[in-house]
Amino acid sequence: MFATAAALFATVLAPAANAGAARPSRPEPAVTAAGLADLPAVTPVMDCAAVKGLDLGGVTDAPVTITSSTVVTTGAAPYCEVRGTIAPADTVVMRLPVAGWTQRFVQTGCGGLCGSANINYGQASTCPVVQDGTVASATTDMGHQGLNDGSWALDDPQAQIDFAYRGVHVTSQVAKAVIERFYGRGPAYSYFTGCSDGGREALMEAQRYPDDFDGIAAGAPANNMVVQNTFHHAWNVLTNKDADGDYILLADKLPLIHRAVLAACDALDGLTDGLLDDPRRCDFDPGTLVCASGQAPSTCLTAAQAGVVRRLHDGATDDRGHRLEVAVSHEWGSELEWTLFVPRAQGETVASENFVTSFARYLAYTNAPDPGFRLSDLDFTAESFRRTVRSSAYLAAMDPDLGAFERSGGKLLLWHGWNDQHISPQGTLAYYDALRTTMGARTADRFTRLYMFPGVAHCGGGDGPNTFDVLTPVMAWAESATRPGRIVASGLVNGTVTRTRPVYPYPEVARYDGTGSVDDAANFVASAPSFRPDRDAYDWLGERLYSHGYQTWCSAVDGELVCRPDRTGRARGV
Repeated sequence: MFATAAALFATVLAPAANAGAARPSRPEPAVTAAGLADLPAVTPVMDCAAVKGLDLGGVTDAPVTITSSTVVTTGAAPYCEVRGTIAPADTVVMRLPVAGWTQRFVQTGCGGLCGSANINYGQASTCPVVQDGTVASATTDMGHQGLNDGSWALDDPQAQIDFAYRGVHVTSQVAKAVIERFYGRGPAYSYFTGCSDGGREALMEAQRYPDDFDGIAAGAPANNMVVQNTFHHAWNVLTNKDADGDYILLADKLPLIHRAVLAACDALDGLTDGLLDDPRRCDFDPGTLVCASGQAPSTCLTAAQAGVVRRLHDGATDDRGHRLEVAVSHEWGSELEWTLFVPRAQGETVASENFVTSFARYLAYTNAPDPGFRLSDLDFTAESFRRTVRSSAYLAAMDPDLGAFERSGGKLLLWHGWNDQHISPQGTLAYYDALRTTMGARTADRFTRLYMFPGVAHCGGGDGPNTFDVLTPVMAWAESATRPGRIVASGLVNGTVTRTRPVYPYPEVARYDGTGSVDDAANFVASAPSFRPDRDAYDWLGERLYSHGYQTWCSAVDGELVCRPDRTGRARGV
């Protein structure tokens, strides 16, 4: 019975004929100091307990069941916590302020392979209207429950569709409907914020469902998901193995390498502060660390170890040197974060290996699960690459044509940490470049900004100032046409701010003005960099994935994925 309903999903959830149509005009409100609309607070028109009894038939493409609605008094302000399910298995969690709702809705993304529904604002947690609890919010587990082992996808094509793109969309539909019933009116503005897979979800929304959100903050997006969870992470492991299967480079060498990188490149931006403001300017040669005759091994690298460092930086290739991912897999300056894939001791299974096996066994190959898959089964060849990336047609979010989102009035803020150990910042730079090339720089600048955060690791952490607010600039842009400028990032030690540093819209960088503390953002100004990236870095086997028209819409039929247009047999142009 459900196969029939599932077959309807692709039709119902494909872009509507009016996708990208302008949103209804809004009155011009007063504006706060942060650039947000000064929206009057709205009081609920029904009790929280009554939400459980709402009839939500017809709100989305499948039945909706509200399982609980209770008032929670912990946190900044009391809220009605709503839990429910969108058939077949998308768990939805909502928070609806019981007083003082300022007519905004924020949906948060989910990282990894998801599997749990927890509202996590991430680098939006310091947004004023998030801090004071006056926003309504929601999230989803994206259609399955469990850990990141990928086994939930086995023999469950609908779960794969929900994870690929459906779960976030239907959650937005249901959340907005509940908000409208609870307050007697829908949100004046709707936003999405997420990092890692949450960043992929963010871009998937802009590409496939351009009317869902007025503003989107997409951090460190895993939008090249298939390549990311196969060749990228597998290379992290296999390029560090010798003929006997032992690791060549262990984590005890990472501080040595990091110090050498900083010694070579830290001062290139005019400050010796432990940060590379643009690692692409750093031309570090790991060969300079190879041990000289008689040198203490603890102070240097073997030639084999130096080769591993170079290959980890450069990224995956085949045996002819063809790139299997965008050039530069791990930026110089991020070496202390490499414990994700460089073990502390022989015999350890590193996280990168788990990422690949979880994904390749159950998700990477359309209708072809292989629970016995091992890293050694992945061939680093052009043929293997083309076969593997076929599922990008529904799992990846790399379409650079955001015309419908732009015409709908949407605003997009992309961001990435330069020290990201999981997802290469180069992937985000490549997507931003493709977006500007596809839409034209002038059009892209009307609705898109990119921020690159020095020293910041995956979604946070790292040596740089790593706490910042990416949501307020999006809100101000959507609500008062205030174009995003600098974002101030803070470094904290035991809750105390020890350093602040501004980050400007790419490609501008922060430069010390020569006065005052170098740990105070007030003493920095925006500067146009003289450095220009090498566009050859974007020349790789999957380059054409950054193009319009490769995405498909899938349905679950007789236990398998059926996608239209049928491009799972080949990735467009790859």
